[in-house]
Amino acid sequence: MPSTIKLTFADETVAPPRTTHVVLSDTISACGADRPITLPCMSPSIRIAILGINFAPEPTGIAPYATGLALGMAKRGHEVLVLTGQPHYPYWKRRQGDWRLRTEEVIDGVRVRRLNHPIPRGSSWTARAVMEATYGLQLLTTRWGRPDVVICVSPPLFGAALSVIRSRLGWRRPATGVIVQDLYSRGLRETGVTNGLAERIVRGLESLTLRLCDSVSVIHDGFRAELVDCLHVDRHRIRTVRNWTHVNSPDPSASAAFRAAHGWNDDEVVVVHAGNMGYKQGLENVIAAASLAADVGARARFVMLGDGSQRASLEQIGAGLPTLEFLDPVAAHEFPAVLGAADVLLVNQRPGIAQMSVPSKLTSYFKSAKPILAATDSDGLTARELASSGAGGWVPANRPDLLLSEAIRLGTNPGLAAELGEAGLRYCAELLSEDAALDLYEQWIHDLANSHRSARKRRGRWSIARMSGEHRPGSSTPRETDRAGRGAT
Repeated sequence: MPSTIKLTFADETVAPPRTTHVVLSDTISACGADRPITLPCMSPSIRIAILGINFAPEPTGIAPYATGLALGMAKRGHEVLVLTGQPHYPYWKRRQGDWRLRTEEVIDGVRVRRLNHPIPRGSSWTARAVMEATYGLQLLTTRWGRPDVVICVSPPLFGAALSVIRSRLGWRRPATGVIVQDLYSRGLRETGVTNGLAERIVRGLESLTLRLCDSVSVIHDGFRAELVDCLHVDRHRIRTVRNWTHVNSPDPSASAAFRAAHGWNDDEVVVVHAGNMGYKQGLENVIAAASLAADVGARARFVMLGDGSQRASLEQIGAGLPTLEFLDPVAAHEFPAVLGAADVLLVNQRPGIAQMSVPSKLTSYFKSAKPILAATDSDGLTARELASSGAGGWVPANRPDLLLSEAIRLGTNPGLAAELGEAGLRYCAELLSEDAALDLYEQWIHDLANSHRSARKRRGRWSIARMSGEHRPGSSTPRETDRAGRGAT
């Protein structure tokens, strides 16, 4: 009969050591297994807490990447707890009838705890700050379990800041990393929605948060200069992990059916803008291009798919235009068909929006094999990303005349459209793989856990030395040593 023995995996990144029972074959059992065997753990399970306000079922923005990270780490054998907010993006509405303070569910092996907070309906930054502060205060008061590593996602900045402070002040001091999806203070500066004092306060908070954590991951190399030069983050503590393509390639038959169902004619150029309709998108420029198309009789249709704080006002501005159409968000499985039904996919940004973010829609656009048109500042990350991919064209922000002419040029040249679409697919395959991104995130998390293990060892040795009277004045304390060693991550 096979024997059952106890194996203890001795890896100090996890406390206490993991113990499992293994059934051995008759051949191995013959060797004698009457006592526990300790083996090194090559790929230890790490307890991870992921803290971010955006998570599934939100279909766009940060949520698909936070969700992919959590599920990906769970599939790789790690123990994952997510502390997130109420689903609201990009609709900016609460799920009907859900007013509970806290709820918990399990999604594909991941424990997901949802914390309640107000959801602003308009575009007020003050209201957004209240939402984020409420979420952050809930993070201070809810249980995190006993994580080895805490991953904070920013935005929301206030939630990340309070979480990093809690991690630093807590007695366990888990290793803490921050994923920067948007540069918060840079966004306030570029949008101009606050005064200089408020922007300086937020920049100070963002700098403090990123300097207090053990390591920072950014989604684009373009963020590095801002972090080092303006936020004073040690460049050796910054890593880059790209957001990945999280949608499938369009099915041509499904795309043709979608186009026919919505009455999009074959002889018109359909330009689709998918995603959030917020302030920084500056979509009044698209309405102006649609109005110009109607005036000159151009065979073009501009379609805005999604929701956001500015949608109602945009619908009022564009009311009655035959060349403009608004569509509600579609289910995730329908989204590729919409992209495939377009002739041109559009990224539009308000003038001045340049370095604060990289639109998440680009990862989906690249996968669609359609030409992409960016109406943005020339020195921005969006224009740089599109130029690197070779997957589309660019026009200056707030030039509806150039937007219309370039959209028609891209949409009426099948050979050029195919060439640009293929370039987008190549860019996806080379740089935007989900598996490659998760590999980098897992390595980052392992490095954070190892730094935490080393710090605990140093604190333990210092405590023993102090109790035994061996600590000498002038020697390093564990806190000083921790600070010196944080660059290793």
